[in-house]
Amino acid sequence: MKKLGLLLMMMLAFVACNDDEKDQAVKEVKEKKLPPVEKEYGFVLNNYEVVKDTIKSGDFFGAIMDKSGVDPGKVYEITQKVTDTFNPARIVAGKKYMILKAKDSAKTPEFFIYENDKINYTVVALGDSIYAARRKRPVTIKKREVSGVITSSLSEAMQAQGLSNLLVYELSNIYQWSIDFFKLQKGDQFKMVYHEKYIEDTIFAGIEKVDAAVFKHSEKPFYAFRYLTDSISGKPSFYDSEAKALQSFFLKAPLNYSRISSRYTKRRFHPVQKRWKAHLGTDYAAPYGTPIVSTANGRVIASSYTSGNGNYVKVQHNSKYTTQYLHMTKRAVRTGQTVKQGDVIGYVGSTGLATGPHVCYRFWVNGRQVDPYRQNLPSAKHIEEELKDEYFAYIEPLKEELDQIPYKNI
Repeated sequence: MKKLGLLLMMMLAFVACNDDEKDQAVKEVKEKKLPPVEKEYGFVLNNYEVVKDTIKSGDFFGAIMDKSGVDPGKVYEITQKVTDTFNPARIVAGKKYMILKAKDSAKTPEFFIYENDKINYTVVALGDSIYAARRKRPVTIKKREVSGVITSSLSEAMQAQGLSNLLVYELSNIYQWSIDFFKLQKGDQFKMVYHEKYIEDTIFAGIEKVDAAVFKHSEKPFYAFRYLTDSISGKPSFYDSEAKALQSFFLKAPLNYSRISSRYTKRRFHPVQKRWKAHLGTDYAAPYGTPIVSTANGRVIASSYTSGNGNYVKVQHNSKYTTQYLHMTKRAVRTGQTVKQGDVIGYVGSTGLATGPHVCYRFWVNGRQVDPYRQNLPSAKHIEEELKDEYFAYIEPLKEELDQIPYKNI
C-alpha cells in the first residue's frame, strides 16, 4: 500500500509539472505581441511592401512607374484603360501618393493610390486586371460651439483658441455686407454653432457648414442663420433674426484679399506707364493663384487676353450691371458660360500692365464705368412673407443655443 501511495504521488507531481509547463507556454504565446494592423485607403498595409511619397515638380506618371519597376508597355496599357477615371497626365505636384507592392521576390507593384485631396483619392490597379476607381475616406461630422473676443483682429482671436483660420473665412463671408472687418473694435465678440469634418474620426478636414452665428460689433448683435429657400439650386443663404438676407446681390469683393492696393479714381500715376491717368477699377492685392470669383450671377461675355488687361473675364449680370476682372494668371471660364455668385472664374496673377499679383475689378452700371463702393446696390431677396413663420420656427432653437453660449471677454 505504501508503494502504491508513493507511485500515485509521483504521478500527480508529474502531471502538475506538465500543466505548469503548458500554462507557461500559453502565457508566452499570449505575451508575444503581433504587429498592429495598419489600414489606409481601404487596404491592410501589412500585406504589402509600401512606398509613400509626394509628387514633385517635374514628376510624371510614367517616370514614377518606371522607378517602381513597371515597364513602358505596361504603363501605356494602364494609361489607355484608366484615362476616363484617372488622367495620369494631370497629376499635380504636392499631392501624396502610395504604391503597394506584393511581398514577393520581385516586389511587383499592384496598386497606385493618388490622393486628390484629404478626403478623395483614386486607386489604380496595376495587375492583370487594370482599372481605376474614385473613393472617399470615411468622414465624421462633429458639431462645435465657439465664442471669441476681438483684441486686435479676427484671425488672432481664432488663433488664440487654437481654431482653424477657415472660420475666419466663414465669418467674413457671412458678414461681408454687414460688418467692415477692417474696422473691428477691441472688445467686439462673436459666437458660432458649426460642424467640422474629420477623416476617420481624427484628422481635421475642414468646415462642413455654419448653422448659426452672432457677431456683436459696436455693442450691436448681428445674427445670422443658414437657411435653404431655393430648393432648385440647393444652395442655402444666411438671413438675420428678422428674415432679411445678409447676402447682397453683389459680393463686396471678388476674392479674399490682403489689401486694396488702388481704388477707383479719375487721376492716378500709373506704375507701369509712368503717367497720370484715370484708374476706373479697384485693385485687390492677393498672392498668385488666389481664386477670383464672380461677384454675382451672370453670363460670361468675354474671356480673353489683351496686352493691357492680361488674362481677363467680363460678366454681364443683367441689363444694368456688368463686371470685369483683370490680370489673371489663368482663366477658369469660357465666353458664353453661365456663372453663379461665388463661382471661381480665374486666378490672381500679374499679366498685362501689372507690377505685382492682384485683380483689377471693374464695374459698369448702364454701360458707364463707376466705383462699386459708391453704388446703392440691390440686396438679395429676403424670405417671402408666407414662409416667415416656417423660418422663425426653424431658427428659434438655434437662437436659443447661441444665446446660451457665454460671450468671451478680454
